[in-house]
Amino acid sequence: MAKIVVDASALLALLNSEQGAEEVVKALTGAVICSVNLCEVIGKLAETGMKQEEIGRILFPLGLTVETFDEDQAYIAGILRTSTKSAGLSLGDRACLGLAKKLGVPVLTADRTWLDLSTGVTVRAIR
Repeated sequence: MAKIVVDASALLALLNSEQGAEEVVKALTGAVICSVNLCEVIGKLAETGMKQEEIGRILFPLGLTVETFDEDQAYIAGILRTSTKSAGLSLGDRACLGLAKKLGVPVLTADRTWLDLSTGVTVRAIR
């Protein structure tokens, strides 16, 4: 059972040993990530020159459950566009929030602007 949804920004903070990384470590047991957000993380790591095999060796041991971005989440993320437009949230951001909303669990992010949004999702900032 999922306890929390991890945003790409939080996972990248962990992988880059940034401020708040310890909060992400504490949340890993029972954490899930949306496939869209995993794609964002993989893309950022690939931009640094990492190869697919190396990225897999880094991500697999974290034990994150990956949830596929499905039709239900597409509707939730699409509807969230109106309530998050002023904050400039991306599709990836809304996919993350949509998964948390669907599962009824909080989301962990490095993006403090999410704290001020009215999405029906509990947001925990790592810094």
